[in-house]
Amino acid sequence: MAAVVLIFDFDKTIIDCDSDDWVVGGLGGAALFGELLPTTSWNFLMDRMMSELHSQGKTIQDISDCLKTVPLHPETISAIKTAYALGCELRIVSDANKFFIETILNQHGLLECFSEINTNPTFIDEYGKLRILPYHDFHSASHGCSNPCPPSMCKGLIIKQIQDLMSSEGKKRIIYIGDGKGDYCASLKLTEEDFMLPRKNFPVWGLITNNPSLLKAEIHEWINAEELHKVIIKVISAALSAEDRTPESISMDRKYQSVSRLPHEAVSQVLRVPH
Repeated sequence: MAAVVLIFDFDKTIIDCDSDDWVVGGLGGAALFGELLPTTSWNFLMDRMMSELHSQGKTIQDISDCLKTVPLHPETISAIKTAYALGCELRIVSDANKFFIETILNQHGLLECFSEINTNPTFIDEYGKLRILPYHDFHSASHGCSNPCPPSMCKGLIIKQIQDLMSSEGKKRIIYIGDGKGDYCASLKLTEEDFMLPRKNFPVWGLITNNPSLLKAEIHEWINAEELHKVIIKVISAALSAEDRTPESISMDRKYQSVSRLPHEAVSQVLRVPH
């Protein structure tokens, strides 16, 4: 079992843009999106935009092709593949949506690195239209969180569910990486054994720095992909180098020394450790 679990946000964390904006802008829907945004919740608006784009003749393939052009920094790719090669479990908790996230990760050869993606579900209806649903059905009931979470998703509730599942699997440490307001609630659920990696000068960083004493987790900020790569490896090393060193953690350290010397393109070939 993995002793370290990395949980990533997606937009402006794994990718350096917003996937919703990328698709809406790339397929010519920015003007309508801007008109509807002031009076429509984001999740419902994205579902509406998929209907509008479909009515304009845009297909699922058009959406997929647009998503495949989303850039992903080589340092981010390397950080994810290195963490996976070191035997860490990787998850995503994001208020984007399943189709967008999986298409982008698959394009960059990263989808297999993640054991679970918690995000807004999607499906393609009988007319070939992409539908986007909320993770929490706020149409029938609110998730009830008082933190600045969007109505479609409380990441704090998701982290609590993950922690509950992990409790029967032995000691694990969470490394959480995010940038937005929605990541703040998740950060408050982390324990003294965990790590929070907020993106500096982004909303979650502002909320945390306003009162850092509210967090139990150790905080490590980052600015860009290069710095994120360094921080992730540093924190993984710290998590695997606790005072009570186990044979497994020593093995992980040795494995990291081997992985860190490999070029980016070779990292994916390192022997995977089962989760």
